[in-house]
Amino acid sequence: MNPPKPADRLAELKIGEEQRGSRPFALITAIIGGLLVIGGGVAAVFLLGSEPEALAVRTGRVRSISVDAGTTVLNASGYVTARRQATVSSKTAGQITEIAIEEGMEVTAGQVLARLDSSNLERTLRLADAQTAAAGKAVLEVEAQLAEASLRQERTRRLVEQEVAGQADLDQVNGEVATLEARIERQHEDVRVSERQVEVIRQQIEDMVIRAPFDGVITAKNAQPGEMMSPIAGGAGFTRTGIGTIVDMTSLEIEVDVNEAYINRVSPGQPVDAVLDSYDDWTIPARVIAIIPTADRDRATVRVRIGFEELDPRILPDMGVKVSFRSAEAKPEEAPEGLLVEAEAVFQDTGRDLVYLLRDGRVQRRAVRLGDRRGSDVFVLSGLVEGDRVVVEGLEGLEDGAEVVEASAAP
Repeated sequence: MNPPKPADRLAELKIGEEQRGSRPFALITAIIGGLLVIGGGVAAVFLLGSEPEALAVRTGRVRSISVDAGTTVLNASGYVTARRQATVSSKTAGQITEIAIEEGMEVTAGQVLARLDSSNLERTLRLADAQTAAAGKAVLEVEAQLAEASLRQERTRRLVEQEVAGQADLDQVNGEVATLEARIERQHEDVRVSERQVEVIRQQIEDMVIRAPFDGVITAKNAQPGEMMSPIAGGAGFTRTGIGTIVDMTSLEIEVDVNEAYINRVSPGQPVDAVLDSYDDWTIPARVIAIIPTADRDRATVRVRIGFEELDPRILPDMGVKVSFRSAEAKPEEAPEGLLVEAEAVFQDTGRDLVYLLRDGRVQRRAVRLGDRRGSDVFVLSGLVEGDRVVVEGLEGLEDGAEVVEASAAP
């Protein structure tokens, strides 16, 4: 018998049409195809690399500013303060029965803010009213006695004229009338004293009602019903000395401490530009009210009061504020005006001032030309336009065209 030829062996390994349609063959083919797809994906990941994550940055807006007159001669920082504010308390000690205030509530002068327990005083008032009424009735009794004595006095006088009665009888009646008249006068004084006592008690009851001393806004609520109130601190911390704090929002001004070496650049009435830390794109016109005529020896500063030209509801007590004192002698055409950007956004490379400009989620390196600084900002003379957003924080590791995400965008 002849051995099989190689061609015959290959023919035996060939898959027939009936074998290709069988289920085991289809399953094997699907498994092999899936493995090829998975292997291709893994290879693509290793060859192409993973997508880089977007960097988180904080941006700031390029804003315009126009100064009406004068050039900046001095920059300083301070806080908004209320010239007129008060911690409202009672005139006398007592237990709080009612609180009618909440933080942020606007009140008018004379408005009821709280009430103290006046039940004992009200009982005392009723007693005083009764005493006053009794004193008035006693006067009526003595007046009746005086009327009777006056009639006897007249009869006795006629009898003396007719020599029927003696002078001694008339003198006795005259003394009785004078005594009753004096008693009536004293009892009238007792009635007036009782009435004044009633007025005092009524005033004490009125003092148990705490009212607003002026128009303003409640900024703090420090007491609750049931607590004790006293105008004098005491009770080991268990007695309140005030129900809350009221601020006259029309008395807001700025207080800044100026280094005594530069106080010669400040004068009363000098124009000032104020920028609140909360609204860094809003310049508020202001003016120097007064320079406090004393210096802080430890800090070597002089306090300066600055008043707002116009008040705004956005201005709140204790807000941080940066001020720029302007030279009143400068001409209006010399006033600096242009675009401002935060100085932190500017960096240098190869001797040029650069910023990263945000465009459609990616940054573009942009060369800029800078002017003078203005507090924490700097004037931009060219390279940017109003409304552009530039990266302020997160400059490390940034490259031109990098994708970024705004973590906290400034207004």
